[in-house]
Amino acid sequence: MVARINTVAFQGIDVRPVDVQVQISNGLPAFTIVGLPDKAVAESKERVRAALHALGIALPPKRLTVNLAPADLSKEGSHFDLPIALGVMAALDIIPANELERYVVLGELSLDASIRAVAGILPAALHAGSNDNHLICPKACGGEAAWAGDLDILAPQDLLQLINHMKGTQILGRPEAQLSTEDAPMRVPDLSEVKGQELAKRALEITAAGGHNLMMCGPPGSGKSMLASCLPGILPPLSPKEALEVSMIHSLAGTLPEGGLIKTRPFRDPHHSASLPALVGGGQKAKPGEISLAHHGVLFLDELPEFARGTLESLRQPLETGKALVARVNQHVTYPANFQLIAAMNPCRCGYLGDPDMECTRAPRCGTDYQAKISGPLMDRFDLRVDVPAVTVADLGTKSGGERSETVRARTLRALGMQAARFKDFQAEMGGASINADMPAAMVEKIIALDDGSRTMLADAAEKLKLSARAYHRLLRVARTIADLDAQDNVQKHHVAEALGFRPVRI
Repeated sequence: MVARINTVAFQGIDVRPVDVQVQISNGLPAFTIVGLPDKAVAESKERVRAALHALGIALPPKRLTVNLAPADLSKEGSHFDLPIALGVMAALDIIPANELERYVVLGELSLDASIRAVAGILPAALHAGSNDNHLICPKACGGEAAWAGDLDILAPQDLLQLINHMKGTQILGRPEAQLSTEDAPMRVPDLSEVKGQELAKRALEITAAGGHNLMMCGPPGSGKSMLASCLPGILPPLSPKEALEVSMIHSLAGTLPEGGLIKTRPFRDPHHSASLPALVGGGQKAKPGEISLAHHGVLFLDELPEFARGTLESLRQPLETGKALVARVNQHVTYPANFQLIAAMNPCRCGYLGDPDMECTRAPRCGTDYQAKISGPLMDRFDLRVDVPAVTVADLGTKSGGERSETVRARTLRALGMQAARFKDFQAEMGGASINADMPAAMVEKIIALDDGSRTMLADAAEKLKLSARAYHRLLRVARTIADLDAQDNVQKHHVAEALGFRPVRI
């Protein structure tokens, strides 16, 4: 007799069904797992043996073979413990095998038979629901799985509860969907707390209203990091679809400790020592990187020139495609990576280039060498570039820093509403885009109509600044966002002029 249990394997955000087949046959006592398991899966037999022993169940002195089909698909992770254990118990007639046919099972076992949380529960639950199956998962992950829709979910705390439920002596209720309480551990500063820097605040508002990329350059202590940390406070909330996508990625990465759905836009700020796999994704198990964890949110790179050159260059393709492709010898994994890039840098290594009182003796070469660490193609992908000068004593002495984030956020939401309404008639051509920054180049000229004066100004500026085709279209998108903030249906000359002001020759 062969007992079968359904479970899954993960390849990026793709979920692949796996058939756990357990057979007990005559022969020398052995416990063998086949089907291309990794080290964690191969060690499952010891955890399963100990968990069953904790329940008073002894394995028979026979040959026990576990096959994970398809055999050519790599199996990684500890979530195979529970399906293997249930398959063994079904083969021993401890639990009825037919009761498990419609369930997808995931869970890691402790030696005392308790079931520990595992990564990937939300995509597994969505996969189960789309195939008219149900789900068995750890109790700690039940609130996460409940967001997958109308499917039966069993979330036992240990193996004994699950056995009792299968035999009808105990009833496990369906877990309730819950929101994560740890997705925003840091307080978001208010824009009114930033003294001075009105131009940078304006750039931040345009960035939020159109989903653009922003580069800030200024001396140390001018407020670049604080401005970036204010951005989540003026961004729109996640839509239900976006929240589900973001939560799926964090579920695969194992960063949903309470198993709840993420409800705020991610804000990721990796240190400049981050490696290429940490930023883009990869490693031994091709995990999602920071750019995928920032999906539908913000990736803030402080001290941009201090990042490794190869690490920065790896951002160029994801910024264009919205996807991170992790290529390995044995697999190619794609993660979504549609994020806003916010970067901050000093004008030179000492940070005071252009300051007559504090400028170093190596200027201007120190600034040229420092800024040369950022390639032209990467710099071309920043829609807005703004100088953030040192804050004056007069600015620090003011009682108020200006508008509150709540006021700015209201304008941002209004502008985003105009964009969504405008793009509704072009859904086929827009490819699902709903903000100006994601507007395809082919649609820019069709949607953004300029008058003769604006077109002449833009053409002269493009020739003088030697703008690339990418920069030209990005500038038009920024001008469209500025017009949306002014609640204007048409892009006017002063909107183009303001957009040009955010592409200085220096930086």
